[in-house]
Amino acid sequence: MPTPTGAEPRLLAARGAAAVLDRGEALDLALEPGLAALNQSRDRALARRLAHAVLRDWPAVNGLVGRLLQRKPARRDRLVHFILGVALAELREAREPARAVVHAAVEAARAAGLTHLAGLVNAVLRNYQRNTAALTAALPDDPVHRYGYPGWLIARIQSDWPEAWEDVLAAGNRPPPLWLRVNRRYWSREQARRSLADAGFPTTIPDGVGDALVLDQRVAIGRLPGFADGGLSVQDGAAQLSAAYLQIEDGMRVLDACSAPGGKAAHLLEQARLDLTALELDGPRLARTAETLDRLKLSARLVQGDAVDPGSWWDGRRFDRILIDAPCSATGVIRRHPDIRWLRRSGDVGALAEQQGRMLDALWPLLRPGGILVYVTCSILKAENVVQASRFLELHCDARAIEHPELPGRAQDCGRQILPGEAGMDGFYFAAFERLCSPG
Repeated sequence: MPTPTGAEPRLLAARGAAAVLDRGEALDLALEPGLAALNQSRDRALARRLAHAVLRDWPAVNGLVGRLLQRKPARRDRLVHFILGVALAELREAREPARAVVHAAVEAARAAGLTHLAGLVNAVLRNYQRNTAALTAALPDDPVHRYGYPGWLIARIQSDWPEAWEDVLAAGNRPPPLWLRVNRRYWSREQARRSLADAGFPTTIPDGVGDALVLDQRVAIGRLPGFADGGLSVQDGAAQLSAAYLQIEDGMRVLDACSAPGGKAAHLLEQARLDLTALELDGPRLARTAETLDRLKLSARLVQGDAVDPGSWWDGRRFDRILIDAPCSATGVIRRHPDIRWLRRSGDVGALAEQQGRMLDALWPLLRPGGILVYVTCSILKAENVVQASRFLELHCDARAIEHPELPGRAQDCGRQILPGEAGMDGFYFAAFERLCSPG
């Protein structure tokens, strides 16, 4: 039986938060089955928005739930904690009438089979409404509760970016703009912009990103002219910069390591006629690359293999260009994926840095002399970025860093860093290396 309007998306948001915080699951995967079952696009959008809201505000709403509940629910009733958390996050946002939020939370509890706790949900939320100021004032006045990040991550960001850490944290809590990549094989950027404007979707041309447009409003992507035919893709401006760093030309042999979901490979193929190998360790993720290329009517050699073990898949012919979109903490895209802040652990950074170093060292011999390797992460942590690039230069005397002062970002000792929100972009790091014909 259908639940009252608003209950289903709120219940799905609560279940998504529980999957992330109690079971360590990725939010997108946790939400996917429930989103498919919702008939209304507005309900799907609401479920996503509220799941993001509660994860961005979790330390505060979790503290409020703890204060408002006189005793901890039974283990079998654990979901009520998250139903309350979603409702409190929504009340704190104050985007919807409080009465509607409370009613929907009560109905969400009933829809979850927690009818015996529906009265409790109502009482707790009414209590919060009566005592909002006092309850909010009682929360700890610290960065964890103010910005909604775990303490270890705040400490690392403070250490790496002492003058910008608060801006970084605040940017991670703001929804990102909707960036588009124009397929230059299909039409020019100006043609795309005019077509979008004629359809009622005005855009802005950003500085420094040659194939990008930024939509002035949120919209269902499938409604955009040209999207279904492969003329447009969704890709943040920072991710689009990978192609500029590679300096590709027609006829080049290119390796895109860690290719999934295929956006960067597609962008390269849109810009030039390449012999491109898309490498991915995981089979289902490689299939996503194939889907991306198929939609855009592009082709590449798809290879399932491990980047740190080229002997298992490489044919012995060196590449003109290598793109390493390295596995990383993804701390630069937290504004898109707020679950990252709760899924990552402090110890992950060192393990990821070790993996990144092994990948760089393993793939460097596959590059021809005079070729270019570009190392990319969507991280803002220096251990994965400038420290990693500097280590690589120290170990490889046949490598020369290529600087790109004309491209967006903050110049580092090696490479460039974009912090979240700068020029409207996600947080990304880029380092480009040329392989010298002889060491020295």
